[in-house]
Amino acid sequence: MNLHLPLLLDGATGTALQKRGYRGDVCTEEWTLAHPEVICDIQRRYLAAGSQVLYTPTFGANRVKLEEHGLFGKVAEYNRRLAELTKSVAGGRACVAGDLSPTGLFLPPMGETPFEELVEIYTEQASTLESAGVDLFVIETMMTLPEARAAVLAVKSVSRKPVFVSFTCNEKGKTITGTDVTAALLVMQGMGVDAFGLNCSAGPKEMLPQLRRLSEYAAVPLLAKPNAGLPERVGGETVYRCTPAEFAACADDFAAAGVAIFGGCCGTTEEHIAALATRLGEVTPPAPSHSDMLPCASEKRPWLLPPNVTGGPALRCTENLEEEMEAAQEKEGELLTIAITSRDDCEYFADCQYAITNPLCIACEDGELLEQALRLYQGRALYEGHLPEEVLSNLVRRYGLVI
Repeated sequence: MNLHLPLLLDGATGTALQKRGYRGDVCTEEWTLAHPEVICDIQRRYLAAGSQVLYTPTFGANRVKLEEHGLFGKVAEYNRRLAELTKSVAGGRACVAGDLSPTGLFLPPMGETPFEELVEIYTEQASTLESAGVDLFVIETMMTLPEARAAVLAVKSVSRKPVFVSFTCNEKGKTITGTDVTAALLVMQGMGVDAFGLNCSAGPKEMLPQLRRLSEYAAVPLLAKPNAGLPERVGGETVYRCTPAEFAACADDFAAAGVAIFGGCCGTTEEHIAALATRLGEVTPPAPSHSDMLPCASEKRPWLLPPNVTGGPALRCTENLEEEMEAAQEKEGELLTIAITSRDDCEYFADCQYAITNPLCIACEDGELLEQALRLYQGRALYEGHLPEEVLSNLVRRYGLVI
């Protein structure tokens, strides 16, 4: 498996299918399996253009999305068959990336889905892709941090292969739930992903400022898979006006911002990928940065704290926890410490964790309780306590716990 950097991904799948007859009236994955020659032609063109990684056409092949189309019990079959199509095209000349995407479900209070249900949904899809023999995993177009965290935990529970994660955001670098992509980066790289970046969103010029912001926090290679510009409606058709030459012209600026993995999303074609392939021969991405600061994040924003940071007294998990948290967080950026001493504490913490805005430190002397709290917390936390290194090392690796 060749994952030497810089690495060239493929281009758009959805808009390419639309050009070849898909009208959106049925499940994309169902249509693709009924017309295998179409996806194979698209992917052969990307391969010929220089793509070193082809995404499996499994974007919507999780249980939630399939069942929205009345397709029950099809996750294993669809993911296996779709992965086999991409593997047949790659033929050992390109890596095959198992593609996972959003379910559209939300944790309380925005929704009603428990976090462990998200993990279960992604584990079902990831395990089939692993069995199908993909070379790596791509968790793409993510819009919420809980879904991305669930997907990473799921993939890592069934595979040791590389994991790339890419989010989509607005021009201010925020997701639909208000998470800054820099916070998502700190959480994801703490969980051990091999690359992080952005896809879809906008054209390359519009994406560049956010990539530059990410570069300030990145300790892993950055990934960029922008659209071919912003879509426009012309004569009832969706048009992307960014030409292949204009698209590839941003490669140098992307690389200077730390991007080492390049590709295209909506509206891009094999011509865009070929133009990028020509340009990448001259690109040398800088090494990811390293800092002595402590990286942590709430669900919404990032924090780089000094190594000697200290917080106030630990809050106890009671029915008044949320009110006490609000009072403790009046000073922006001040470390918030919460004590976890029982399973009841974890339940109180779960109900209130969404309201954490400041950097969080968890005080705990029980390894199982600490892990439960870390799964529930949709950010990246610091630790205070005396648990042995053999317990903490696993939590550092899985959840990015900062010691």
